[in-house]
Amino acid sequence: MKVVRYFFVGGCAAAVDFVLFALLTRALVVWWFWAGVVGFTVATLVNYILSIHHVFTSGVRFSRAREIALVFAVSAVGLAINQAVLWALIEGAGWNSLVAKVVATGSVFFWNFGLRHSYIFREAR
Repeated sequence: MKVVRYFFVGGCAAAVDFVLFALLTRALVVWWFWAGVVGFTVATLVNYILSIHHVFTSGVRFSRAREIALVFAVSAVGLAINQAVLWALIEGAGWNSLVAKVVATGSVFFWNFGLRHSYIFREAR
């Protein structure tokens, strides 16, 4: 059931990421690389806040500060995956940046859920 709740939380965070990415690249003409970093980082914060309210129990294994640090460390790897997919699709394949962003976001979903579920927020067995 957690994966279903995380799907909705992740969807909200993905919407924040996509809207910021689109706004930055289209309206403010920011390079896709930096727009990807900003959108992903803000979306990670949104995801964390929604996750601890709707999906995971905060403080199960780690202090709040360590938990947040771990979430952002896991997300840093997710950001690297996101940026690599964006680069491959935008620069390498010539895709529209917004279509590439949807694919990149989807490619990171299971990485983020998997590590949060199995390590950061894992409950005692």
